[in-house]
Amino acid sequence: MELVNSIAMVSFFTLIWLLTGAHGYGGWELAHATFYGGSDASVTMGGACGYGNLYSQGYGTHTAALSTALFNNGFSCGACYEMKCNDDPQWCLPGTVTITATNFCPPNNALPNDNGGWCNPPLQHFDMAEPAFEKIAKYKSGIVPILYRRVPCLRKGGIRFTINGHSYFNLVLISNVGGPGDVQAVSIKGSNTGWQPMSRNWGQNWQSNSYLNGQSLSFKITTSDGRTVVSYNSAPSNWQFGQTFQGSQL
Repeated sequence: MELVNSIAMVSFFTLIWLLTGAHGYGGWELAHATFYGGSDASVTMGGACGYGNLYSQGYGTHTAALSTALFNNGFSCGACYEMKCNDDPQWCLPGTVTITATNFCPPNNALPNDNGGWCNPPLQHFDMAEPAFEKIAKYKSGIVPILYRRVPCLRKGGIRFTINGHSYFNLVLISNVGGPGDVQAVSIKGSNTGWQPMSRNWGQNWQSNSYLNGQSLSFKITTSDGRTVVSYNSAPSNWQFGQTFQGSQL
């Protein structure tokens, strides 16, 4: 019986540990949401995170642009948020939706914060892809109060590395990251080099100025919860610019 009680106590504290954000996932917070991109979300393609075609990248139509207060200068790209409409019976729909941060909603200082300047600092605001918005609110609402929280990202397959640029300028787009979803640090290793830190260029594009042509490439990714995953020899030695390779997953 003592052993059973001990196991129950451990399970209880593990549950509390998860619920209180020990993995960086906290409780519900207040924000507002609008929408853009059309009924097929086609206008949401591209964006400040650099993911390009959100359909082919696996993010689909459940995406959002984040205000300055949430975007964190691009370090929030790839993070996942669960949200639900809050306390607006006229416009709210039941249920929740989970989105991925794929774009930046810029401030509009010419408009007041409560009338068009929805993404002005210090407001926490999500400009959602229209199909995602319509999961929690009616189209005609335009803007609704919401509750949101960080949640783990569930991805299919491994982390993807798309290598762009040219010799001495390797620009690697990192996408399809599970767990926290957002990347905080990256290192690259050629088969003839040691580990070298990469610098973030923009969004989730990370750069190295080393000459790595003709070498197999390994990547070390650190996410916002401090976890690190290493993908050894993800790109073979005959890789070419413009190609995408798959590595390990969190």
